[in-house]
Amino acid sequence: MADDFDFNPFDLETRRNPFPIYARARREHPVFPHTGLPLTSVFRYNDIQAILKDPVTWSNRFPPPPGVDPENFPEPSMLGQDPPEHTRLRSLVNQAFTPRIIRRLQPRMVEIANELLDRALEQGEVDFVQALTYPLPVIVIAEIIGVPSGDRDQFKEWSDEAVANLGNGLFMPPPPEKMQRLGNLIGEMGDYFVKLADERLRKPREDLLTGLVQAEVEGSKLTQDEMVRMLVLLLVAGNETTTTLIGNAALELLAHPDQLARLRAEPDRIESAVEEILRYSSPVQMDPRCATRRVELHGHTIEAGQFVVSWLGSANRDEEVFPDGERFDIAREDNRHIAFGYGTHYCLGANLARLEAQVALRTLLSRTRAFERTDDAPLPLHPSIVFRGVTALPLRLIPA
Repeated sequence: MADDFDFNPFDLETRRNPFPIYARARREHPVFPHTGLPLTSVFRYNDIQAILKDPVTWSNRFPPPPGVDPENFPEPSMLGQDPPEHTRLRSLVNQAFTPRIIRRLQPRMVEIANELLDRALEQGEVDFVQALTYPLPVIVIAEIIGVPSGDRDQFKEWSDEAVANLGNGLFMPPPPEKMQRLGNLIGEMGDYFVKLADERLRKPREDLLTGLVQAEVEGSKLTQDEMVRMLVLLLVAGNETTTTLIGNAALELLAHPDQLARLRAEPDRIESAVEEILRYSSPVQMDPRCATRRVELHGHTIEAGQFVVSWLGSANRDEEVFPDGERFDIAREDNRHIAFGYGTHYCLGANLARLEAQVALRTLLSRTRAFERTDDAPLPLHPSIVFRGVTALPLRLIPA
């Protein structure tokens, strides 16, 4: 039988609804080598989990893309490091993201969410992304780091530009001008944070930036370059994923009115609803690694130096792990999704993202009697194939 299977993550139809092709891939092509590229896609939960928990075989430190001068390739942040270096860097920042510290932020999150909803309800019809899903995470991460409120818009511009082409370089070499712009962008952010860090040396505050300036674990401190890369990573990761998660929550509840009605009737299910949104509509769709040795996987050979892309969005609907995985169920039990990754690189800010989404959803539901799309036009997608989300969401909000 001729096999006409192909998987193109840039295809617009696939990006809007990748789940039918994910399901077919899990059945027929759990490991899919991309023709002409040193790249293989992996779709099943158990295979992906095994890859993500083995940093010895599957490295998170990538060489420069073909054709890119190593001199112009930015030094990786903690995200692009393997143990033991990753372990050292993570231990220096981990203390700022413990569950206890994150819970202390909840009253401030609730205050911000209500202020944003006040303005949105006054307007009646809003772009939900601009009204809530983008400002809430940006304000929260800016306050955690210690960025002045007047700089938040610049903060968001940097973040958007930094992730616009994330993941694309695995499938096609980035143009030199884009690499140059990325280098310049990181330089701009670096200059900003160096000045802010110097300020904290002179006048410490109760914020993460002061903590990073002073951080020391077993005699190891962050160098200035490491601190800047850490702050850039936290800036981007601290708002991009959560913005997408909150937007996806609104979209999935609108697409499943029975579940929205149940959540309004049973608000105690907010936490499990957020977990189901993370599983069913994972904000981050893929997580790449680089093979350090030759590996055989389902009859396919992956050579050392080649890339694998683990499709988290597929793993989180794998029928072998999630009974009736294509059904959206806010009361789902035993929800072992890997939306935040797995293993060494499990998302540092997972607790923060969960809490922000819970607060946003609880505030939206308590402050409105209903919300609805203002039209049925196709929504603009996030420019990066790493993320599955929209950059605008026109809604009509009906006050409670």
